[in-house]
Amino acid sequence: MDELQQLVNKFVSDRDWDQFHAPVHLAKSIVIESAELLECFQWDNDHFDYQHVKEELADVMIYCLQMCDKIGVRADDIIKMKMKISW
Repeated sequence: MDELQQLVNKFVSDRDWDQFHAPVHLAKSIVIESAELLECFQWDNDHFDYQHVKEELADVMIYCLQMCDKIGVRADDIIKMKMKISW
């Protein structure tokens, strides 16, 4: 996870996008990208564009990693914590 986090951080930094990434904006982006992922299955649950699903899923995950960085948590830590509580 750390390697992915660093890759995302560098991508954002290289484009000077951090100034636009307040937690509220990242939360909105997560919802928007999640809706785009859901849209892949809108009309047919069994036949979908696998590549498009992967791209939208990656977008959701990238924004989630950005949110983790912004609020100062590690993705693997909070996932393990949640799984311990809920599963």
